[in-house]
Amino acid sequence: MGSNQVQQFRENLMMSKAELARKAGLSALTIDRVEAGRPCRLDTKRKILLALGLRVMDKDRVFDLIAGRDERENMATESRREF
Repeated sequence: MGSNQVQQFRENLMMSKAELARKAGLSALTIDRVEAGRPCRLDTKRKILLALGLRVMDKDRVFDLIAGRDERENMATESRREF
């Protein structure tokens, strides 16, 4: 699993998981998974960044390279399963 700073940014804004989920148009379960370091889609990351009041270009401050690598590995694994 990757790591990220979503929880830290959210807590610095004194925002609950439910509030972040509502602002991002995502479920609270999705926020839980992302904060736990589970991989997520790029669109999910974009929604979270915007809900935190950040720009898409700030993604590296919130989502580190390990998370991106895990996402690519999961996509490759899923692609192999389809064949």
